[in-house]
Amino acid sequence: MKAWMCVPVILLALAGCAGKTAYRDSCGTQLDAAWKELDLAKAEGFAGTVSYSKALSLLTGAKTQQQFEAFEGCSNKAEKARFYIRESRAGR
Repeated sequence: MKAWMCVPVILLALAGCAGKTAYRDSCGTQLDAAWKELDLAKAEGFAGTVSYSKALSLLTGAKTQQQFEAFEGCSNKAEKARFYIRESRAGR
């Protein structure tokens, strides 16, 4: 195989790595914010709501995805969890 033929393979591999880490910061930021918001909701007495339970479940899944470096899914789940936390705090 000629050296110039390896260039597309290398570029494709690098693009895959960049895509995998694109959501890394978002995942961490969303998770941190969501856990803090969940703690506030619990302190305010909303821990028994359905929305709170959904948020907790989503955050557990997001944390698992973070550990397996599935950062896009982690970010999406944490964002959804934050929605349910807001719903919980609103009494829904």
